[in-house]
Amino acid sequence: MGFWIILPIILCAVSLIGCWAVYGLAISFHHVCPLSNWEYRNSCLTNDTKICCTVNNVPTISSSGTNFPENSLFSATINAGSFLFLVFCIFHHAHIMDKSSINALLSKFAMVFGCVAAIGAFVAGNCNPAELVLLHYLGAALSFVCVCFYTSLLTSLTSRCALTGLEHFLYPIRIIFTSIQVLVTIFYCIFFVQKDYFYKHISAIFEWTLSVNLELFELSYVAEFYFFSSAMLSVLLAMRDEEKPLILS
Repeated sequence: MGFWIILPIILCAVSLIGCWAVYGLAISFHHVCPLSNWEYRNSCLTNDTKICCTVNNVPTISSSGTNFPENSLFSATINAGSFLFLVFCIFHHAHIMDKSSINALLSKFAMVFGCVAAIGAFVAGNCNPAELVLLHYLGAALSFVCVCFYTSLLTSLTSRCALTGLEHFLYPIRIIFTSIQVLVTIFYCIFFVQKDYFYKHISAIFEWTLSVNLELFELSYVAEFYFFSSAMLSVLLAMRDEEKPLILS
């Protein structure tokens, strides 16, 4: 007990530090323009000494990890983050099954959405948008949508399950995080499909906001994982053993 708080902390740290390191590299190599930049052109002159930004330089998370050398760090960050998020989803489900089995069905739905979100992020992170555009954006869209459902379900479970004794404090905080995640995702989708550079840049800011908001949401689960024990995973194994006779009968 207490050891497993390292999981949400590492998950948050890997995602936060990794993504912003990728952004920093992309800025230093002039592959994307800063988030503070709002001036875009249709094209740039080769002898232009000033910073020149086109639609190809909009600083989305994806475009920050498109080019070499930052694309390697981008893929490594997304792969590590996806795996840790998958473990996070399974372990949290095991915790609820052990302490509040009455909410097993809702928790299972949440776990499924979380696992699909992790798979979507993995696909997006390993399909370079410069080469595999459709797969990249399909994975990203799947991840964004499933994360909205996942955070909503986990927030609902916070109000239903007494895992820490701090639910009266955690529940309103997670309502705020979830509301931001859902609303900003909607606005992000609206602005992303626009052709105007101004709206493209706003969508990039929304995308980074979603990333940071999700990481803070995950970090709030330090409280639950403080009370988590690896012995709780046996609940999932026991459930699988109980289901075998039903399948055979």
